[in-house]
Amino acid sequence: MKKLILFLTTMIVVALVTACSQGATSPKEKDKGGKLKIVTTYSIVYDMIKNVGGEHVEVHSLAPIGSDPHNYDPLPDDLVLTTDADAVFYNGLNLEEGNAWFNEMIETAGKSIKDDNVIRVSEGVEPMLLSSEEHKNEEDPHAWLDVRNGIKYVENIRDALKKIDATHADDYDKNAGKYIAELNTLHEEILEMMHAVPEEKRVLVTSEGAFKYFSAAYDFQAAYIWEINSHDEGTPEQLKSIISIVKDDGVPSLFLESSVDPRSMEMVSRETGVPIHGKIFTDSLGNAGSDGDTYIKMIKWNAEMIADGLGK
Repeated sequence: MKKLILFLTTMIVVALVTACSQGATSPKEKDKGGKLKIVTTYSIVYDMIKNVGGEHVEVHSLAPIGSDPHNYDPLPDDLVLTTDADAVFYNGLNLEEGNAWFNEMIETAGKSIKDDNVIRVSEGVEPMLLSSEEHKNEEDPHAWLDVRNGIKYVENIRDALKKIDATHADDYDKNAGKYIAELNTLHEEILEMMHAVPEEKRVLVTSEGAFKYFSAAYDFQAAYIWEINSHDEGTPEQLKSIISIVKDDGVPSLFLESSVDPRSMEMVSRETGVPIHGKIFTDSLGNAGSDGDTYIKMIKWNAEMIADGLGK
């Protein structure tokens, strides 16, 4: 019944938006002074688009800061904004499609993931695959935690904005070039920090297995309670397995993601006597004014926290 009510509500909203948008300007007409209306699925890509688009874009993130984009439940306002958007950017790699919420919303908004103005920012990234029985051979979505993949995201955003809004192509090139240079510097800084951690201590234990890309890029072993955010999080079997790894490998510190329930990791800490060193960011930026409120700041925070916790 709840889904039926939501469906009827959203269809009414779409009808109203469509009626009100008959006289709306096209992206090319907006070149004369207006901003492109951009929607993205979560806050990390939101920040990237803001850096590349600058003053020429108005961006809305569907999943708000601190929420989980895997299982987001769109609001009526999200549908209105998506319907009226000049472009929609999403991660892909099984992030939004895992529970099909994004596909359903896009279709309800009268768009398709095949449209030129619906852009998968992970295009060209070499995906890592999940290995658990429930998700075997599905793509791991957390590619942005390897900064080199983040650069690929930025390049895709730049190219899409240039195609949609050719008038400001030079600005998008300039903004992206500056941003990519900062990301390249960040990648080198992380390599230096991570290589300072003794090899025998390079076991990164988190709640969700979101750090496979990070661990592969910076020579760590990724260990976790559950592989990807789903309905099976913190089962007795999962807890037993990670507790054994923590004890056997002499892991000095555990890490808790900012957007997950802390109870499972707190149980691991109690059972092993290993402290939770601090929170790190995965699926969301931090709140405005916090240490992780941009993509660059969240990645740098993660690296510093991990190096400090495992370098003891």
